[in-house]
Amino acid sequence: MSKIVQGLGVVVGLVVVVAIALPTLLHKGGLHPTYEGDSVALPGKRAVIITTSHSTLAAPGETDGPETGVMASEFTHPYYVFTDGGMDVDMASIKGGQIPIDPQTLNYIVRSPEDERYLEDPIAQAKVANSLAVSEVDITQYDIVFISGGWGAAYDLAQSAVLGEQVSTSYYGEREAVIGGVCHGVLGLVNAQDIDGNKLIAGRRMTGVSDKQIKELGIEVTPKHPETELRKAGVIYEQQTAFRDFFATHVVVDDEQRFVTGQNQNSGLETAHRMMKVISDRGE
Repeated sequence: MSKIVQGLGVVVGLVVVVAIALPTLLHKGGLHPTYEGDSVALPGKRAVIITTSHSTLAAPGETDGPETGVMASEFTHPYYVFTDGGMDVDMASIKGGQIPIDPQTLNYIVRSPEDERYLEDPIAQAKVANSLAVSEVDITQYDIVFISGGWGAAYDLAQSAVLGEQVSTSYYGEREAVIGGVCHGVLGLVNAQDIDGNKLIAGRRMTGVSDKQIKELGIEVTPKHPETELRKAGVIYEQQTAFRDFFATHVVVDDEQRFVTGQNQNSGLETAHRMMKVISDRGE
């Protein structure tokens, strides 16, 4: 009996060690990579981060399923990049009010340092609890428009005509805003139109979460897939791949330097920094 107990103790010990080490191992594998590029400051500039308002992961038309929403890091990463760079940052969502955060993305195994910072930040939490409705946002007042992803975004970003109109308005505004986002967030770009009524993003180099990553994660029930929708909109789609795309990352600045897009949850820091760099390089 004592040997059995000792054996169980060893197994439990190994499980604990693996559990403790897993976040570090995932990070080293490519999850939420550390940004090592140049940082710039943009005091006096303004950014708005736009998210989903959808909170249930289910087949279209169904109402029962696990909780979902925005992936935590896909708004915390740009939020702190922008605020640390001296920018004023507002939070908005399709419906306004409380933004649903996918609870799995705040699990300690995948939680990033920025997520930890958010959990101790009452100011950021208040913005998330009282987000602006997209329809009420004066989009012309922002220098950066960042659209976050997460599974919830598949249900309401591409389906929002108002969001498409806001992207178009921002693009043609006097501030010449830099627009973009990461992962499923790029679905918010597909309805934007140019002055001739054509797809605003057609012919541009962009990225978003790959069909391969969605298939590998086994969550194909969502109604919109970014790679598929970007290609339909005429985008020149780019991606990096890995043995699992969950560990890949890629950021694209379009040739006009008006759109900056990140492939997935690993791309938020670089995407936000490069948005700021585009504005800084203008010398404004």
